[in-house]
Amino acid sequence: MNKKYQQVLLHVLGCLAFLSLPVIFSPDFSGSFYFLKVPFFQKDVVNYVVLILCFYFNFYLLIPKLYFNRKYFLFFLGILLSFASIIFIPEFVFKEFLFKGDEIPHMNKFSPPKGNFILREIRHHLFQFMAVFIFSFFMKIYARLKKAEKEKSSAEISYLKSQINPHFLFNTLNSIYSLALEKSDNTAPAVVKLSGMMRYVISEADHDYVPLEKEIEYIDDYIDLQKIRWADTVKIAYTKSISLDGMKIAPLLLIPFIENAFKYGVNAEENSAIQIRIRAKEGKLSLEVYNNIISVKNVDVNSGLGIENTKQRLQLLYPGKHELTIINNADRFSVFLILTLK
Repeated sequence: MNKKYQQVLLHVLGCLAFLSLPVIFSPDFSGSFYFLKVPFFQKDVVNYVVLILCFYFNFYLLIPKLYFNRKYFLFFLGILLSFASIIFIPEFVFKEFLFKGDEIPHMNKFSPPKGNFILREIRHHLFQFMAVFIFSFFMKIYARLKKAEKEKSSAEISYLKSQINPHFLFNTLNSIYSLALEKSDNTAPAVVKLSGMMRYVISEADHDYVPLEKEIEYIDDYIDLQKIRWADTVKIAYTKSISLDGMKIAPLLLIPFIENAFKYGVNAEENSAIQIRIRAKEGKLSLEVYNNIISVKNVDVNSGLGIENTKQRLQLLYPGKHELTIINNADRFSVFLILTLK
């Protein structure tokens, strides 16, 4: 169900539950529906309806439009207006439309309670109004905090993506540049692979989640490009076992770990070997990446912009739904990721 409809349904159920309170606590409540004709019960129902209207008046107008904008004087006047409506509207409806003593025998001798009407009604309704006002205030504050948190996460994710994408483009262009310097016949196929990768980045990377097959195709193109570049100088073992089942994943989430292996684990003058395994089945994905530690560059667990950004994205997008282990031994760098997908 759409979140918007869920919120509407929640509000409707909450209002109905609130309106049931005068029924539950009515002294005339019994197995029959006689109490529905009692004017004082009807007045209580009107009072609760006005309380609901005050709640939404505070929630959608007074708090966001006046309080958050620091218009405290107008906000205070709005609160007084809301409280005045609690006092006078039920009384007006009661006197003009509800109370007719001749309709109910034991109501014939009704006479209004003695004493100051305003003070009596203030004492009677103050607690109810304060409870509704405080509840609406904290509900709005909570909603605003959730919205701010969501916007912050969205902005942070967009920032991380903007850092990752140029990072990949820079490294990939370096690969093609090396082929061009060598006048390799593989330059044209490499350009085709790059175009496929950039098409994915441009068309899909702005989405929150993409089909898993598209992310795997992007990884395939990247690894093929690296095979073209390094030819037989690097042993690349890439295996995958994918059962798609409509699974989706955050875009560009896996590639930084693979790209890191080629960035820090390849040296044409040494025995370089990279192993990549991807498995996906029944909503679970596992990624394993291994590369030798080369002598030219020492790989640090915290090095590499791509991996650091991906760690943050995992925390933001998959909190409690991923396990990431990075092992940096003397001669081998390993990444293990288990991810629960949507």
